[in-house]
Amino acid sequence: MPFGTFINAIPAPVFMVIHAAAFLIGAVFARRAFGAGARDLGWAFTLYCLAEVSYFTYHMDWTVFLFAHTVSEVLDLLAVIVLFMGISRRVLTRAGR
Repeated sequence: MPFGTFINAIPAPVFMVIHAAAFLIGAVFARRAFGAGARDLGWAFTLYCLAEVSYFTYHMDWTVFLFAHTVSEVLDLLAVIVLFMGISRRVLTRAGR
């Protein structure tokens, strides 16, 4: 028996609440980032929110787990790349001054 099968005992609505909360937190951060003019950070949080929506589709039985998980991981990876590019740009700009 693989490790983690106990998680199947947790009802799906619990996971839906967790992903909805994570989405709302990401949306608040994205809005604040865009409002502060940090577009790269805003887009990173927007991609994170889309990843949470993708996870949510599995719990709504709209997609299968592997599909939702793969899409979410790609969106999270893109968010990290956007965040890294934005931070790198700021660091290199300051170093060039």
